[in-house]
Amino acid sequence: MFLLPRLPTRSLRFVSMSNNASRRFKTSEPARSSDLPPGYVEDPSAPAMLRFEASLPRLPVPTLSSTGAKYLETVKPHLTPLEFERTQSIVKTFVQSDLGRKLQERLRARAADPDIKNWLADWWNDVAYMSYRDPVVVYVSYFYVHVDDLWRKDQVKRAAGLVKAILPFRAMVESGSLEPEKARGAPLAMSSCKWLFHSSRYPTKPADTAQKFGAAENNHIVFVRKNKFFEVPLACNGVELSEAELQVQIERVIQLAGDEPGVPIGTLSSQNRDIWTEARKELIGASDQNGDLLQRIESAMIVVCLDDTKPVTREETSWACWVGDGKNRFYDKHQLIVFENGKSGFLGEHSCMDGTPTLRMNEFALASLAAKKVDLGPPRSPETGKGLPKPTELKFIINEAVSKHIEDAEIAFNKLIGQHDMHVLHYEGYGKEYIKKFKTSPDAWAQLVKQLAFHKMFGRPGVCYESAQTRKYQLGRTEVIRSASNESKAWAEAMLNPGETDAHRANLFKKAVTRHVQYSIWAADGQGVDRHLFGLKKMLAPGEEVPEIYTDKAFSQTNHWELSTSQLSSKFLDGWGYGEVVPDGYGLSYSIGDDYIRWTITSLKRGTRELGHHLAEAATETRQMMERAAAESKGTARL
Repeated sequence: MFLLPRLPTRSLRFVSMSNNASRRFKTSEPARSSDLPPGYVEDPSAPAMLRFEASLPRLPVPTLSSTGAKYLETVKPHLTPLEFERTQSIVKTFVQSDLGRKLQERLRARAADPDIKNWLADWWNDVAYMSYRDPVVVYVSYFYVHVDDLWRKDQVKRAAGLVKAILPFRAMVESGSLEPEKARGAPLAMSSCKWLFHSSRYPTKPADTAQKFGAAENNHIVFVRKNKFFEVPLACNGVELSEAELQVQIERVIQLAGDEPGVPIGTLSSQNRDIWTEARKELIGASDQNGDLLQRIESAMIVVCLDDTKPVTREETSWACWVGDGKNRFYDKHQLIVFENGKSGFLGEHSCMDGTPTLRMNEFALASLAAKKVDLGPPRSPETGKGLPKPTELKFIINEAVSKHIEDAEIAFNKLIGQHDMHVLHYEGYGKEYIKKFKTSPDAWAQLVKQLAFHKMFGRPGVCYESAQTRKYQLGRTEVIRSASNESKAWAEAMLNPGETDAHRANLFKKAVTRHVQYSIWAADGQGVDRHLFGLKKMLAPGEEVPEIYTDKAFSQTNHWELSTSQLSSKFLDGWGYGEVVPDGYGLSYSIGDDYIRWTITSLKRGTRELGHHLAEAATETRQMMERAAAESKGTARL
């Protein structure tokens, strides 16, 4: 998210999902050159997964005038007439100024540089992720809750099945044979997929780094149970482990871990990044072997957390997947989380890649298992597991300094998590099939419901960030859909005005939907407001005065994302979410199923359940309004 200097850096956090991220089991149709729009060329020297990468278009630089106009349109709902008049003058001055034109020319030159594939990518990865110093857990990471597997209702079977189902996907990614994803017939950027497996984020100052390890020489997985880490090879004598053999190894891990919790080394990764940087140095310095042990974790295909809890409700399971207990984790890597009752989920490390590739991986595994498409290997027998090397416990040696870091990390984690709460609203009044009867975008409908709920709670529009992916461009990541519009404000006010007719409300609703769809298209096409303004500011030379558009109150006010929203819909997930991005805001992830809308709301205990109540109320009132308006329209037509 694009913010300004006076806002805390933590405000940059978000989960970056596509509006229409669901892929079901059919993860991607082959992208053939003959089926593609003009301009896309296959590179025969590149792996199949990356064969269109070089011909993807570059992220565009919008015109200064278009960004100025869109910016004014998006700030207007949040300003008084006098404030808007002032901002209008400031924007006009900036767009017409010599400095504004110079910044635009510099940015266009950067975008045209053949050595820079994406003018935004390096800046954004640094500012939004690697230089970000607050803990990754709650502020950066995001979670998925898997649908239950009725054939694998215990921890051992569930964990073994998930690992076995992921291995074919890993093989496609590591070999480069995975088919590129497409959007509207055009291939998407796939280069970030290399960070799915055998990779880790590293705490360093002043900015973190990340490392990708070779899969062939690091063909192992790491389980963490009772805070203790265990390495398990994924093959024996060159043959990939079967599901039954994985079950044996997981049972051994649980037995070796015992009943007593170990020293929670993993909790260090929940700390502020600067503190974790120092703690990691202390940990490595405490023993010659500790550095090697850390690398065994960091180079693993993935970490699998075998929690000793049995969450039942959506909120319990979501909470456990999102934060856990802060101990039985290693937050610098992607993690599968499996509970003793067979429930499971995924925690994503967000710095090097956004959510769509991890969604594809999770859907592939879950759908493969559901469709019985996984080669599980021979069934279990009394001989299964004989000859397999036992799991290796990664036993860290710690000293007093490391113990103090661990103690401090536990205190900081418990304090941070204790300040938060979560509410999952699984609204079953209707879903996308009902919404489509009104020939309306389900995403726009859900966003308008959210704006109405915010109006109900606060009496004004909410400053809202909705994530749109820009992977149609080289190294593309995300852009902002500024979901609060003049049209959505007019509709919400009409809904709350008892004197308004439903016919008028329905007309305003349709206008608001149309505007939201337009905002979404702009963002996906790299024609949004926020990344462009971010880029222009980055082009300021030393000594040049910061233009007034950036110091204007309207700018900071309309970049203060009270509602950080993103849609991800999949029949294989029973929930997903992330944290708020500003202290007085809400994380508001949502999914739109055939017959439900599910919101996961997080905040610093700022009326989280109350917002959920208003969402349910707003969803019902929107349906009733549209039905009454439609009935009235039919009645009038008959007359």
